[in-house]
Amino acid sequence: MRYGLAALAAASLLAILVPFFSPYPYDEIALSSIKAPPGRSHWMGTDELGRDFGTRVFVGARLSLAIGLAGALAASCLGAGLGSVAGYFGGLADAALMRLVDLMLAVPVLPVLIVISAVFRPTVLVLVLLVSAFAWMEPARIARGEVLRLKELPFTEAAKALGAKSPRVIGRHVLPNAAAPLIVATAILVGRVIVMESVLSFLGLGVQPPDPSLGNLLYGAQASLATEPWLAVFPGLLIFWIVLSVNLVGDGLSLRGRS
Repeated sequence: MRYGLAALAAASLLAILVPFFSPYPYDEIALSSIKAPPGRSHWMGTDELGRDFGTRVFVGARLSLAIGLAGALAASCLGAGLGSVAGYFGGLADAALMRLVDLMLAVPVLPVLIVISAVFRPTVLVLVLLVSAFAWMEPARIARGEVLRLKELPFTEAAKALGAKSPRVIGRHVLPNAAAPLIVATAILVGRVIVMESVLSFLGLGVQPPDPSLGNLLYGAQASLATEPWLAVFPGLLIFWIVLSVNLVGDGLSLRGRS
């Protein structure tokens, strides 16, 4: 897990700091240096408008990371809320919410996201809400299972015996003790959300130019793969780096939780 954390921290720091220290604004057009190869002046080359590609890659990574974190947190909060209600109250609420989970898991996510994105052309906020709406099911199942276990333990029974209402029991006593597996699920979700955003942006349906994201940088590189391969290599490598490091962190947390 330490290697995943180190790799993720390095990617995050580069995404945050490089745009501030770069001598080139990410949207500065220089027609005299269009599609320049990587070199001393532009260490990741330039794009079709002469913009410094290194700066754009790390600005795009910053936006992709923000969408991944926000989308994963939103999905986990939604899933934890629904799963805890289903597990705590049981009965009809449990059956209805779990059938909803089964239905959502059966939906082909990518085609549905493509159709919705094509119709609404989402902003960054809408994109976060959109991907989180199709990623909350796993946290819901985890929260339900943990709540089913925890609600029968003595500390929960004691809280109810002292007159605590159901929302207080869930929020103050049950969910905090179910936090560990939910944190693991959230860490793994970050990578999934980043991939979803990258795919949508690669298809031209996510973050819209001139704002860069790793996905739409790859989308813009399609036409010149043979002549300017660096336009696809650098954002592709950074997506691989971020998603791999996030998954290593999630796997490490999962192994620690089992030990």
